[in-house]
Amino acid sequence: MSLGRTPSVGVTGVSGFLVEVEAEIGSGLPSFTIIGLGDRAISQAPDRVRAACRHSGWSVSQKHVTVNLSPAGIAKSGTGFDVAIALAALAAADVMPAWTIDGIVHLGELGLDGTVRPVPGILPAVIEARRLGMREIVVPAANAAEARLVGGVRVRPATRLASLVAGYRAKARGDTVPDDPEPECASPAEEPVPDLRDVLGQEAARLALEIAAAGGHHVFFLGPPGAGKTMLAERLPGLLPRLSDAEALEVSAIRSIVDPPGRHRGLQLRPPFEAPHHGASPASIVGGGTGHIRPGAVTRAHRGVLFLDEAPEFAPAVLQSLRQPLESGRVVVHRARESVDFPAAFQLVMAANPCPCGMLVGKGADCICSVPRRRGYLARLSGPLLDRVDLQVPVSAPSRAVLAGTPGESTAAVRERVLAARERQAVRWSGMPWAANARVPGPVFRSVSWRLPPAALGALTTAYEHHKVTMRGFDRCLRVAWTLADLRGAARPDGDDVALALGMRHSLPTAA
Repeated sequence: MSLGRTPSVGVTGVSGFLVEVEAEIGSGLPSFTIIGLGDRAISQAPDRVRAACRHSGWSVSQKHVTVNLSPAGIAKSGTGFDVAIALAALAAADVMPAWTIDGIVHLGELGLDGTVRPVPGILPAVIEARRLGMREIVVPAANAAEARLVGGVRVRPATRLASLVAGYRAKARGDTVPDDPEPECASPAEEPVPDLRDVLGQEAARLALEIAAAGGHHVFFLGPPGAGKTMLAERLPGLLPRLSDAEALEVSAIRSIVDPPGRHRGLQLRPPFEAPHHGASPASIVGGGTGHIRPGAVTRAHRGVLFLDEAPEFAPAVLQSLRQPLESGRVVVHRARESVDFPAAFQLVMAANPCPCGMLVGKGADCICSVPRRRGYLARLSGPLLDRVDLQVPVSAPSRAVLAGTPGESTAAVRERVLAARERQAVRWSGMPWAANARVPGPVFRSVSWRLPPAALGALTTAYEHHKVTMRGFDRCLRVAWTLADLRGAARPDGDDVALALGMRHSLPTAA
């Protein structure tokens, strides 16, 4: 009996974990068994591996092969272990010395003809391999450009199983074989950023958008159809700072899992923007699925913006599922066999019509909704959810004078003020686990070091005493007030900042 082994990497959630692929050629009737809690795709790997080996010039069909994916107690999924399984089996069959593949991470799916095909999740797999000290990793040629986004590890592209085996046999002889060629893959140009200049009027909504970008706050726009709510939401990512290298790699790793295999988009430096349809299920929003748990929209929007248009049309279970990630910046999906922790630090932008028909404007003469329907529509947005939204702003249809007037400020002009405010926050919170005001815990702003004088808190304190705001709302108003101070370059908020923060939280109709 002989043994071959090589490391590979599995992916759970958006993180990788090391898997040792061991293959033994034993005595007994011809068989090919894989153990170690693999899913259906892994259980079908023997057929792919046998055919790929046969078309590459070697056969394991007449042997008793046992493959173990260790640690055996952790569930594994996907076709990314095919190459490692094939090489471990061929090493156990003495096609090449076992030492030539030991310590080299192998990832990739095998076609029946021996081609190495791309797989999803390459980035988190390579990140984990680097963290564990691995210095060489073999990936499908179509995944090589993506894998090279992670520095500190040698990436070798593979196109066919036969060329891989030939290279390891040459390595045993002391010869060198050049790496397989990889397809040319130019990084696509970034799409142009929608300009805030396109939004006519809407001074209050534009201010709310600027505050949201400057402090990382959540926003709710309420207004009739065609007033510009969607246009405003789509322009928020263009106001946000570019992602740092670490953040860009984190966001790109998420895209690596959810995008089609082999699709290389380069390092994503711009904050993502996700706008799911209002018919989306809870699993598609927070993550889930049968078998393999996949990230949802809140994770795809990590470090960016999640936009819920027609928010009251979303299922109540979907809306309530947002409460955990809005508070913690993470979401945990529990299943019977495993729990997966996904990052979900996004900015929420919600938009809604004032009623189901959308025509409850002014005196509401054109509205065809009954009074109970009007009351029930916005009531779908529960109090606990809206209590987590810092800025709640009405949006009205632009007047004829506005349509004929001059455009407002451009995205570039507003973004300069946003970046200046973010820089002030970065200096203030240097050494802390947060960088934007919206993420600062409430007790910090109420501590001795950052507490505002009673005169500045007058309006907010009165609102709290009259039960107009909750304790959470009190803290969120303070966060917005600090962002307003940062936008105007002040060291601390004053009474006007606090009053404006309170007013932008309570400017909607009572039904909202």
